[in-house]
Amino acid sequence: MPRSSQLLLSLALKRAARAVSGSRGSSAYVYEFCAASKKVRPCGTGWTREFSSLQQVPAKKLEKVLVANRGEIAVRVMRTAKKLGMKSVAVYSEADANSVHVRFADEAVFVGPAPSVKSYLNVDAILSAIRATNADCVHPGYGFLSENASFVERLEALGVTFVGPTASAIAAMGDKIESKRLAKEAGVNTIPGCQDVITDEEHAAKIAKDVGFPVMLKASAGGGGKGMRIAWNEAETKEAFRLCHAEALSSFADGRIFIERYIEHPRHIEIQVIGDAHGNVIYMPERECSIQRRNQKVIEEAPSVFLDKETRRAMGEQAVALAKAVQYQSSGDETFMLHNHGDDQMTGRRLSLSRLLITDLHLQRKIGWLTIWVFFAGTVEFLVDKFRRFYFLEMNTRLQVEHPVTECITGLDIVELMMKVARGEKLEITQERAAEIHGWAMEARVYAEDPCRNFLPMSGRLRQYSEPVARSSQETVRVDSGVEEGSEISIYYDPMISKVATWGPQRSSALNSLESALDRYIIRGPVHNIPFLRSIIADTDFAKGDISTKFIQDHYPGGWKPPALTSQQQEDLLALMALLYVSQKPPQLTKVGVARGSSWLTDLVISVGSVDHMVSVTSRPGEDPQELLLEVDVNNKTKDVIKQSIKPWAMDAIVDGKLLNCQLLKRLPRGFKILYQGSELEVLVQTPLQASLSKYMKPPVEEDFSKVLRAPMTGSLISVAVTAGQEVQPGDELAILEAMKMRNVLRADHSGKVKVVVAEEGTTLPADEVILEFE
Repeated sequence: MPRSSQLLLSLALKRAARAVSGSRGSSAYVYEFCAASKKVRPCGTGWTREFSSLQQVPAKKLEKVLVANRGEIAVRVMRTAKKLGMKSVAVYSEADANSVHVRFADEAVFVGPAPSVKSYLNVDAILSAIRATNADCVHPGYGFLSENASFVERLEALGVTFVGPTASAIAAMGDKIESKRLAKEAGVNTIPGCQDVITDEEHAAKIAKDVGFPVMLKASAGGGGKGMRIAWNEAETKEAFRLCHAEALSSFADGRIFIERYIEHPRHIEIQVIGDAHGNVIYMPERECSIQRRNQKVIEEAPSVFLDKETRRAMGEQAVALAKAVQYQSSGDETFMLHNHGDDQMTGRRLSLSRLLITDLHLQRKIGWLTIWVFFAGTVEFLVDKFRRFYFLEMNTRLQVEHPVTECITGLDIVELMMKVARGEKLEITQERAAEIHGWAMEARVYAEDPCRNFLPMSGRLRQYSEPVARSSQETVRVDSGVEEGSEISIYYDPMISKVATWGPQRSSALNSLESALDRYIIRGPVHNIPFLRSIIADTDFAKGDISTKFIQDHYPGGWKPPALTSQQQEDLLALMALLYVSQKPPQLTKVGVARGSSWLTDLVISVGSVDHMVSVTSRPGEDPQELLLEVDVNNKTKDVIKQSIKPWAMDAIVDGKLLNCQLLKRLPRGFKILYQGSELEVLVQTPLQASLSKYMKPPVEEDFSKVLRAPMTGSLISVAVTAGQEVQPGDELAILEAMKMRNVLRADHSGKVKVVVAEEGTTLPADEVILEFE
């Protein structure tokens, strides 16, 4: 029997063994498990009479939900709970004592120290919080315990509803090896590969060679891009196995790795499914999730520009087929539908498994079927090639990070649906309604990470923080976050700050809204990825929808660097900087006009990078005496500029009829450090006299960092691969630093000899701490 089938049966047996026998005299209930249909089959005689005495299971009334998570997803779930009239309970670690999700909840319980294994992954502490607050259900969000089968089993033993799949389904679909087999059995398209567990590096190299390069190595229990590597030859396969195995053990306590063919330049497209306890399963429109770094999604949209109606329907139907094959539910108290092919009066009666007792599994005469009807919300992920052929990737038995884009185009609250089916309610929406697409939605994940340093995670306090809002009633901007000004981005958890989602009637309008929202998003503190996100959505290929999972690698082969401004963008920037300068400093007037409403003119030298630009600024009288109207001459072109607002951290202005935004990151002695159109720039604004004198100033001395290897971020030093006196070449591994659940290999970027190893393995290093020195 396949492991997934054994797991499904195991849960049924455990529950039945705990139950009170409903038999009379010496009669016993005997069942077998049908692996092909995933059904428990009652065997023996006398069972109809005994079953007829059982009562139907009533719908549950869930009143208090404990959210076993933190940050934005905890707040997201609690918001829907409040809408449904439910009380919410937060759990928090020592590091999260003052977090937003703690204050947003009706109650909050401390569960342990900052490391997640001692708090958010501490099952005993979570269960204690459930008992202390009398919570009757648990929503896990995503990550942490959302796909922990043993946690769900312990909830079931307490009689607490898990708003997610059953333990058996988590075990079956969370195990990527078993899920591939189950998908194949259900008739779902699967990727060629070897689903056997890889034992060591040599075994990995052999399997990869048999499958054919390139290959993808994946952690069987993996997710979120962790425990995944691409290998193009045997040497890379061996290294990938070593890193994947270590990451999988660290993140999931399960080091099993499997290998499958890597499909080049695919799209990553997923289907949301949801089902109830009455046998209904529906799918929703697809989400395009192809923009990824480190195999983790960063920009999503719905629907996909690539799918046609036929492919969309085929993918949805296969997703539903797999969901029905898995038969997993979102309730801690299972409901069953009895079909007795020999006794019509029993057909359709629902039973509670807690009333049954299994005493024997020997095959006897087959009388009828006990079919497990289930309810759930999950996502089936596919890889789609350029011919629109799609292949099953994995099934996530939980709420997805990117669910907001589906909610935006369907008008459905997925968390609300999860809560309702967990209560035993029937889905009230048809497949036709669920598949409707209304407009377009885009989402960008905002991370504390440095795109210029291979997306190394960052940590630190949000010194200044302001989220964007819709500019008009025709625009939709949604920010899912769990932070505020003063919040700390901790080294212990995922560095995601928020998700920014926008909606528009067409893709172009949703894209424009996302551009504007990112431009107006104020984050001061740790380095973040907004400039990177902004450059992607401004890319012409992205605008056309010409994307794949290799988009970032193909467009930034040497790593991401801030893009150069176009000539149009630069001219607009010069106009903005002229406005900023004259609004804060009285201009040196060359035409005297002190009376209100009169005009004046001043000349400026504005330097962007190493290029100086001569700019002439003329004021224009407006109807409002407080209104500042300018004509700015740039490169023999005159631009009309109208000030909208200027704050200490940002400014808005209309330039030639376009509303533009510029963030002020820092004030310099003779200019500004700004964020404009996704580019971080230092701009000098001077009078002609200041500019002529500045050439005599000495440039600052640059420090030489080539003689040391520093920790690029705060993290734990897992290993050092070199010793004092060892010669290294470019690309050689020097050390491995683990931060925010990811292992980062630090390599030599030049040849040299190691002088001394300064840091010790196993220690936690702050950012920029010296690890070793070169001669």
